[in-house]
Amino acid sequence: MYRGRFAPSPTGPLHFGSLVAAVASFLDARAAGGEWLVRMEDLDTPRCVPGAADSILRTLEACGLEWDGEVSWQSERLDLYRAVLDRLRGEGRAYPCACTRKELADSAAGRTKSGETAYPGACRNGLPPGRAPRAWRFLVPSGTVDFDDRVQGPQLSNVETETGDFVLLRADGIFAYQLAVVVDDAGQGITDVVRGADLLGSTARQIALQQALAYRTPRYLHVPVAANAAGEKLSKQTRAPEAGVNDLPAVLRFLGFSPPDLRGGELLRWAVAEWNAARVPAVFSVTV
Repeated sequence: MYRGRFAPSPTGPLHFGSLVAAVASFLDARAAGGEWLVRMEDLDTPRCVPGAADSILRTLEACGLEWDGEVSWQSERLDLYRAVLDRLRGEGRAYPCACTRKELADSAAGRTKSGETAYPGACRNGLPPGRAPRAWRFLVPSGTVDFDDRVQGPQLSNVETETGDFVLLRADGIFAYQLAVVVDDAGQGITDVVRGADLLGSTARQIALQQALAYRTPRYLHVPVAANAAGEKLSKQTRAPEAGVNDLPAVLRFLGFSPPDLRGGELLRWAVAEWNAARVPAVFSVTV
């Protein structure tokens, strides 16, 4: 049984790029006769905007993107994340880290493909004398992670050398995205993940964690990122405007369709019948 999901972060209303991911995941699920779930990634409470989650859900409803079951909230699943972290600690797969952001930025470890600082392993063999733990990291196993993205094609990564041991519990006490998304996808039985290509670099880390926990790895499909004329990803930071039902034809064109002059539910039903992942451009970003 196909089970997909859309997992927005309530840091603001849906913009065009977020709506692209929502529509693509919805169409992929419905075309397969499967379920489509909505999960609010509201762990990073300092960044969450009051009322943003309700705004996102209203936009999905207005666009005819009806989800199955109840909306899930990461903020209500903290005990599950803690239990998995405790399991990894007990198995020797997670360890405490005392490094600060400045220390990591000043290290000579270089940058990952996504521009992040690669962790140099300073605390891998124990905390330095006199240092207290700030975060918890996943002890990444040696070797490569490979998967076949349904749009972007074959992917191969060495997480140990490209990213290093990544954070599971942040210094501010917030569970990291990589841990939460892996636990949630497994707990909800997600079989297919459709999301933006800006998260393509996170996938190998998530698969490494899935393998350590003996979780099933979903299929992945990463659609292009919507960018502005300056080449910047559409986001709250780049002042992307709120998207809505009137943007559906443009969203479908972005995904490789040539939509007819239909509106609302009729357009969406047409798109479900016409959905084919092979239409989606296999590029990282598209200017809109």
